[in-house]
Amino acid sequence: MGHMDHFSAGWVTPVLSYVMACVGSALGLRCTVRALEAVGSSKRNWLLLASLAIGSGIWTMHFVAMLGFSVDGSPIRYDVPLTALSLLIAVAVVAAGVFTAGYGRSRVTSVLLGGLGTGLGVAAMHYTGMAALNLHGEVDFDPVLVIASVLIAVVAATAALTLTLIVRGPVLATAAALVMGLAVSSMHYTAMYAVSISLKPSSAALPGATATEFIFPLAVVLGSFLFLAAAYVALSPTGKRHESAAELLREVELSTAA
Repeated sequence: MGHMDHFSAGWVTPVLSYVMACVGSALGLRCTVRALEAVGSSKRNWLLLASLAIGSGIWTMHFVAMLGFSVDGSPIRYDVPLTALSLLIAVAVVAAGVFTAGYGRSRVTSVLLGGLGTGLGVAAMHYTGMAALNLHGEVDFDPVLVIASVLIAVVAATAALTLTLIVRGPVLATAAALVMGLAVSSMHYTAMYAVSISLKPSSAALPGATATEFIFPLAVVLGSFLFLAAAYVALSPTGKRHESAAELLREVELSTAA
């Protein structure tokens, strides 16, 4: 069995990955709140941005953490199409959960179904990303820990949505992002401890790209997107401020016409 090191780069990768998970979660949850204050295409656009933020955040968290993953006795390569697919799956499945939360009539049902969809999106992204792992050996998973990792993702995503959509306030919004970031990180490392590797030594070249060739540049791009999107959300008016501005504009137009 191959010896695995989850922290070969020290504490840099787990800390940075947690920060990225929190940033993506905070942005996505904030966009979901904005969506509840909006209507029509604006509502849809906020929910799309929420899906992209959470999906990108959890993907970046996973693969930043994987930069610190190594196996004694074998190099590691990543299947590029499968790695890209894991990002698309994360965004798509999270979108299903976020749109359910945004458009649902019952707030409780919306939170439960939204948490389920978001949690499953986290899990689906992780295990698709693990399927993209190429090394000289076979990768197996402990089914009990796999189930535990999925439950962690679903329960914590539901808790984060509950704090965001049912109970409002900046302190709870921050707590929700920290909870969801912790959920994504906990799910990742629980799932990684479910891994066992049976090495098959070989001198053959492995297919795929190294982490620095593909994953790191894409993680930088997604991280930049998250921070730019966060700036956009911070500077954009809330629904109430937008309505006040629109009302003021109508009053000015009426007074001018008179």
